[in-house]
Amino acid sequence: MDIKSMKNYLYWLYCQFELITCSYLMEPWEKLLFYSFNIALLVTVLYTAYIFLPGHISSALQFFWQLFGSQHENTVSVLK
Repeated sequence: MDIKSMKNYLYWLYCQFELITCSYLMEPWEKLLFYSFNIALLVTVLYTAYIFLPGHISSALQFFWQLFGSQHENTVSVLK
């Protein structure tokens, strides 16, 4: 894929975004506020997923390991 077709494709995606959100009807200052809010929301969601998702996945994996009977390595065994 060459640079020109990639540029055209990104421009096409931007036009689709403007059509879907109806932001092509907004004035420039309204677009700035709208895009700033959307970017801030996206950054907040990504940051929250980065911070909390690994802990939730770890908890879920531990639950399923216990559910299917897998024993942890740190269990104490009785020696005779």
